[in-house]
Amino acid sequence: MLKRIFRNYHDSFKGFSKEVWWLALITFINRAGTMVIPFLSLYLTDNLSLTLAQVGWVMTCFGIGSLIGSWLGGKLTDKIGFYKVMFWSLLLTGFLFISLQYITTFFGFAVGIFLTMLVADTFRPAMFVSLKAYSKPENQTRSLTLIRLAINLGFSFGPFLGGIIIATLSYSGLFWVDGLTCLAAIILMRFVLKPKQFSVKKSSEDTGIEEVIISLYKDKPYWIFLGAVFLMGFVFLQLFTTMPLYYRDIHKLTEVEIGSIMAMNGFLIFLFEMPLIHYIEKKLIDRLKIISWSLVLFSLSYLVLNITSWVGILIIGMLLITLGEMLAFPFTNNFAMNRASKGKEGRYLALYTMAFSLAHIFSAKTGMEVIDRFGFAANWFLMGSLGVLAVILMVWLQRTLAKQNFK
Repeated sequence: MLKRIFRNYHDSFKGFSKEVWWLALITFINRAGTMVIPFLSLYLTDNLSLTLAQVGWVMTCFGIGSLIGSWLGGKLTDKIGFYKVMFWSLLLTGFLFISLQYITTFFGFAVGIFLTMLVADTFRPAMFVSLKAYSKPENQTRSLTLIRLAINLGFSFGPFLGGIIIATLSYSGLFWVDGLTCLAAIILMRFVLKPKQFSVKKSSEDTGIEEVIISLYKDKPYWIFLGAVFLMGFVFLQLFTTMPLYYRDIHKLTEVEIGSIMAMNGFLIFLFEMPLIHYIEKKLIDRLKIISWSLVLFSLSYLVLNITSWVGILIIGMLLITLGEMLAFPFTNNFAMNRASKGKEGRYLALYTMAFSLAHIFSAKTGMEVIDRFGFAANWFLMGSLGVLAVILMVWLQRTLAKQNFK
């Protein structure tokens, strides 16, 4: 039994090109360095003495920068290629992260985080498109999963180390590490990854959608999908904005304890996401139904927090959203990638990342305002309800695609 489990786990990592492995390592280095993000709301309230309303506005600027950066990254990727976009994004982001620690005013930090995220998130659509160059068509979903595994391993390592750095040194050390790891990632990238063109070839994993549709702005199913992705991002991003405040203010956890719970999310994804996706692919389970059920788990992860004040409920909530994340993100990514028609890969994937960025604009500010006026419990009820609305959109998407395929 154990031998078969180990063999299946091993098989789930087979078949990747060396470039995909290198891209995963670069992503890990970069993501492990972004340890300041989970602690940003704590930093703004503790060190800069900002109010919750001001923190909400800073996070809104974070989201606006991410939104514009994702759109710009998609345009630049289609125009000059993914490699150049990735290179310049990493280089400039490194210096911008280091600079953030020297900004101490509300307005200055809001502008600084806007510029940082504008540059940083040009990287995301370029990185997604690079997988079409470096990955075999039949491995695209697993390649996306491998990149997410690298992201989550970095996320597992980053917050835990970040909590230790805060406890032993200061928050300024986080900004230095963030910047230097961006520069380390770019050095590795120059040595191991070469620019490469890709030919567009539909994989056997394609969603079954006919080539006839697709003009981006007339693609109704894709816009329904983006609505669901927006709500998914809206709910999920509370994990990095309001949740650390909930851990600290309601359950009185320290930065090290907060970092440990956040790290659990990344560690579990590192262990289980790849074999889970490999199993689902072999069973040919409907991907859109999987996304729908993942959104149910997102919703439950917040609603359970209102059941009891027992500290163990934090672990249960984290387990629910972690399982939902493992099911949702690889297949939403894959749907966006395979939905794109020739020459529009960057634009489609930019819209996908922009949906998350748009969620960031409204998620943090909404959460902070609800908590400030009505408390944490009201915010968790709101997030649970939005998760249910996302499920309804996914059911609508499935029915819309079924009608198109029937015609």
